Amino acid sequence: HMVRVCLNVPMVTQHDEADITEMEDFRKINNAGKPEIKLTGLVFIIKALVAALKKFPQFNSSLSADGQSLIYKKYFNIGIAVETPNGLMVPVIHGADQMSLNQLSEALGDLSSKAREGKLPPSAMQGGCMAISSLGGIGGTAFTPIVNAPEVAILGVSRSKMQPVWNGTEFVPRLMLPLDLTYDHRVVDGAEAARFLVALTQYLGDIRRLLL
Repeated sequence: HMVRVCLNVPMVTQHDEADITEMEDFRKINNAGKPEIKLTGLVFIIKALVAALKKFPQFNSSLSADGQSLIYKKYFNIGIAVETPNGLMVPVIHGADQMSLNQLSEALGDLSSKAREGKLPPSAMQGGCMAISSLGGIGGTAFTPIVNAPEVAILGVSRSKMQPVWNGTEFVPRLMLPLDLTYDHRVVDGAEAARFLVALTQYLGDIRRLLL
């Protein structure tokens, strides 16, 4: 499937960085309270991605097999690439837009465990809108993920690191998260992709935007 996608889909990857300093502070404070469910950074990224998909519906679409029709989706199912002993799998969190951070965390943990244990039913890997491939736990500064066609885009996440950022008067240390957006150029052009990434970085940079 991946070879076919690479041969038939004109893919472009764009890169940006999100300032997740406040988001990470909030996550750590939440987890320090010893809650029943600990939050990972990935659940915030899922939340932000859903918000960006709502704002830019062309990313939440699929191309028909003949490439002539664009099918817009009214649901928000987010695929998560998981490394397993049997290779890469992409289980799907269905109805991610209806879930709280805690519910997303539970769903993510459950699907990841089942994927690694080889217990995922086929239905758990179907119906995705857009996938996230996160290598942040391993390392790297950027990569070019491959679109999981017939989806039209995929979000790559690399490892966050502290960087000096100019705030207008001085350099301050900020935790920056590299993002890699690969998309089908037949559906999305560069300007739309740049706007999508800007919106995504804004949601991650100020998680209060996700409440609006």
